[in-house]
Amino acid sequence: MAISPDTKDWTWVLSKVCPECGFAAGDFPPEEIGQRVRDDLPRWQAVLARPDAGVRPNDDTWSATEYACHVRDVFDLFTGRLGHMLDEDDPEFANWDQDATAIESDYASQPAATVSGELVTAGTKAAAAFDAVPADAWDRPGRRSNGSTFTVATLGQYFLHDVVHHLHDVDG
Repeated sequence: MAISPDTKDWTWVLSKVCPECGFAAGDFPPEEIGQRVRDDLPRWQAVLARPDAGVRPNDDTWSATEYACHVRDVFDLFTGRLGHMLDEDDPEFANWDQDATAIESDYASQPAATVSGELVTAGTKAAAAFDAVPADAWDRPGRRSNGSTFTVATLGQYFLHDVVHHLHDVDG
């Protein structure tokens, strides 16, 4: 069964504490993003080791494995966006339809153990990319096609909220 698409603009998490997960993305030190990602990877692995990781809790909510597939893809997407911001002047990011990706990649049928390994690999790569940001590059700009603008720092904070929020979603 298909999940209703998420059409919210989540950029507000950069200026307010998320009432759902409690994470204050805009207050998180950008230079600590890589370490936070690495700290959360074992929690994702524990979630994916659960016997019910592939079971949706209801018809409107992804399973833990589906959330982990999304986070794995977020790791890859934001590693790429970060690279563009460091290599180009004010790049515009290609659109990404997360809901179409979930269907096209058939998140619902991916084995939790496989996803766990892929998530750790992608997360480790993303963490290393944020660790490698030069001190003078945190203010470099980039933007989405909808007009939302980011600095390297705010892109990282926005990215980290997604990872933390979905870990909250799966009771990790």
